[in-house]
Amino acid sequence: MSANTVAVLESVQRFLARHHGLYIKGSWQPSASSTRLSVFNPADGLQISSSADANEADVDKAVASAWRAFTSGVWANMLPAGREKILLKFADLVEQNSEELAQLETLEQGKSINISRAFEVGCALNWMRYTAGLTTKISGRTLDVSIPMPEGARYQAWTRKEPVGVVAGIVPWNFPLLIGMWKVMPALAAGCSIVVKPSETTPLTLLRVAELASEAGVPDGVFNVVTGSGAVCGRALTEHPMVAKVSFTGSTATGKGIARAAADRLTRVTLELGGKNPAIVLKDADPAMVIEGLMAGSFLNQGQVCAASSRIYIESPLFDSLVSGFEQAVKSLSVGAGMDTNTHINPLVSRTHQQKVASYLDDAQRNHAELITGNNGPTGEGYYVTPTLVVNPAAELRLNHEEVFGPVVNLVRVKDAEEALRLANDTEYGLTASLWTRDLQAAMSYTSRIQAGTVWVNSHTLIDANMPFGGMKQSGSGRDFGPDWLDAYTETKSICVRY
Repeated sequence: MSANTVAVLESVQRFLARHHGLYIKGSWQPSASSTRLSVFNPADGLQISSSADANEADVDKAVASAWRAFTSGVWANMLPAGREKILLKFADLVEQNSEELAQLETLEQGKSINISRAFEVGCALNWMRYTAGLTTKISGRTLDVSIPMPEGARYQAWTRKEPVGVVAGIVPWNFPLLIGMWKVMPALAAGCSIVVKPSETTPLTLLRVAELASEAGVPDGVFNVVTGSGAVCGRALTEHPMVAKVSFTGSTATGKGIARAAADRLTRVTLELGGKNPAIVLKDADPAMVIEGLMAGSFLNQGQVCAASSRIYIESPLFDSLVSGFEQAVKSLSVGAGMDTNTHINPLVSRTHQQKVASYLDDAQRNHAELITGNNGPTGEGYYVTPTLVVNPAAELRLNHEEVFGPVVNLVRVKDAEEALRLANDTEYGLTASLWTRDLQAAMSYTSRIQAGTVWVNSHTLIDANMPFGGMKQSGSGRDFGPDWLDAYTETKSICVRY
């Protein structure tokens, strides 16, 4: 064990050893299913815990709990300041248990403990407190209307926002705590009840967070957690007739399936889906800034980030020097377990995902692509993939147009900005993109022509609770974050009074 390896807290060890059930109506409930799902440590492939594999009956029980809590008004009809106070206490409890949550996240997901502390917990706290503040900012409008009859009648009209009902939150495995809070907090701030399903690969942090929500004072049944497979548990949740809204983050294929099921019942959906995110580097860009920014934008969490930069288009005059700079940077990355604070690249989340990412590199090697590789992970253990740069990949390679979701980045020479723009937009995805330049006119011109929901200039991947986030094209529908976030969790009711 490295001297830089973080010691696992006793509270974390006790939590891992539990026989985890489902969190329904404010308490732990046994699953109706006898099947268990193993939870593995990606650093060594060893099982560290297990979770319930919920079936349709379990999901129905959880949704019914959420529905009863919603219709009772115990949360929805609470004074907004009361809900805000509880949600702020919830954030305080997450902060008080931050190291425990960060360790759980690293042990089940594989990412660096530094990232778990700073992003999973640190950024989650920013989002939690921002969203708690929205609880007391829900508002409607007064409306002047011109209803002409009967003659002489007067009318006053206004709108009000009302919580939509029971929300289903489907959380992916790449940022289980952070993205989990992106589902839970706006639902609770709006006055809804929620049933959350974490990924079967990474269920632990949300199970622990559910306990903290109850401790903070969230009423029983308002926040429920079910664990299980997407095929059974996830499908039952998203297709449940009592669910009024689905918030899903994950693959485009799964998102389309959820949208089709939701269409039959006209259920509201917010979908944050896949990306094949480009970065355009103009010839006047600052090379040091480009390398620093795009190394972080490409390799954060081993590239397992929906917004990660995976295609970097570089104008020809800067190409060779930047490739050299990226090669030096990639080869300097240390590879190892996430609990080692000195490592930069950590294992991928699962054996299955490791094999998927490796298949893209195998395809590239078979087609004689030029690969620049960094350091290898520990031999014979864990789910590691060597960080890799693919230089000028052929158009037919799968990694050119499919989302790899791993530590693999394409570096592509282009003759000018117009070619870069054409290639950047030549994809079915449109989640994020970035432009690197010192030319203000170019920045203003090209950002409006890039087809993506978020476009950064001289940075990539960095987001904020006050900045709306979501995709164009097949990268999703709807927007999270920002001052209007709760609109997606409320119904707008018009009221008209004749007097």
